[in-house]
Amino acid sequence: MSADRQVQDEVRERYAAAARAVTSRAANPLELVDAAAPAGCCSPTSVTTDSPTSPTSLTEQNSSCCGGNNTQVGETFGATLYGEREQNELPEEALLASLGCGNPTAVADLREGETVLDLGSGGGIDVLLSARRVGPTGRAYGVDMTDEMLALAESNRAVAGVSNVEFLKGTIEAVPLPDATVDVVISNCVINLSTDKPAVLAEMFRVLRPGGRIGVSDVVAEDHLTPADRAERGTYVGCIAGALSRDEYLTGLERAGFTGASVEFTHEAAPGMHSATVRATKPTG
Repeated sequence: MSADRQVQDEVRERYAAAARAVTSRAANPLELVDAAAPAGCCSPTSVTTDSPTSPTSLTEQNSSCCGGNNTQVGETFGATLYGEREQNELPEEALLASLGCGNPTAVADLREGETVLDLGSGGGIDVLLSARRVGPTGRAYGVDMTDEMLALAESNRAVAGVSNVEFLKGTIEAVPLPDATVDVVISNCVINLSTDKPAVLAEMFRVLRPGGRIGVSDVVAEDHLTPADRAERGTYVGCIAGALSRDEYLTGLERAGFTGASVEFTHEAAPGMHSATVRATKPTG
């Protein structure tokens, strides 16, 4: 088995375990995740509260996803990065399954009637929020490679009562949508997990309509950190070792054809590693 395939399999199983943990409502979902997959990746943890149906209490108990050894995951990753109003719009399971490092729906500045694609949509939190932002005349797609996450996302869609949503099975390196299908591509702490990032950036460009844009939250390294330095700070499936540097991100977006690219650090995820917002536009010509 190639190293790239091994990473992809580890990522898939880790997120499948996270979905099973949320679905089972285990007292400690992390135990299920650790039993099912190699250590070091994204995973929700929870504790019992007196008010288990309160979105606020759920996000307070939720520590999730990616990070290095020095990461405060409850503050850096997960549903706590969304505002109270957004949390109140979502099913409990969508909040508990939140494994991201930002809020790409805010980064993307979504508008009524737009079509949105979320790469690595997981339990559906950003797809559901996007669907509400674009309204009944818009549409939100989510792509994920993990069956368990797709099932959880469909369940969350039904609970949320959102109809302008479609979840698709596929990889972010080969998006199952035609060319020039969407107005906006979002993603939340997923691109760093890909072992073929040029393919991901090319796919974003391909599915966007001319004039379309990306609004991505991702972990990004400071330019002085080598790949070895990044690996010392966390694992690949932990969203750290595979992160691009800021310059690598900007160069990759330019090579894919994007213009106006920017990478803005928002908060530190590990020493020299940051959650960041990534923006770029597909030219109209």
